[in-house]
Amino acid sequence: MKKAEELGLDLVEITAKADPPVCKIIDYQKYLYQQKKKAKEMKANSTKVVIKEIRFGPNTDEHDFQFKLKHAVGFLKEGSKVKASVFFKGRSILYVDQGEKLLLRFAVELEEYGRAEQMPKLEGKRMMMMIAPAKKK
Repeated sequence: MKKAEELGLDLVEITAKADPPVCKIIDYQKYLYQQKKKAKEMKANSTKVVIKEIRFGPNTDEHDFQFKLKHAVGFLKEGSKVKASVFFKGRSILYVDQGEKLLLRFAVELEEYGRAEQMPKLEGKRMMMMIAPAKKK
């Protein structure tokens, strides 16, 4: 304690259970600042998952499909996940099989850019599917 006072630093106990207890002489405020700085840097380096949604109708035309496919390719190339969904309005719920075929075709077309994370699943009036970007080589 005398040595720490002479140097104008803090005596920090590292392990209390050891015999004798292990202590270290450091500038505690500087130590806290460095810990906070490291935590902030780790947070900045972590990747944030972005989900882009593309909506279809059960009777989506070929041109519209290709247009939305092109957008999905762009999203996957930039590293975002794509959530493709078919929305059934009113009596169009009768065409659930058409919606499933549409989503499966969408996944097959995007195979080289991403992989299907979740197969088409009907939730109420929506059928959804998640596609994650392919790992970069």
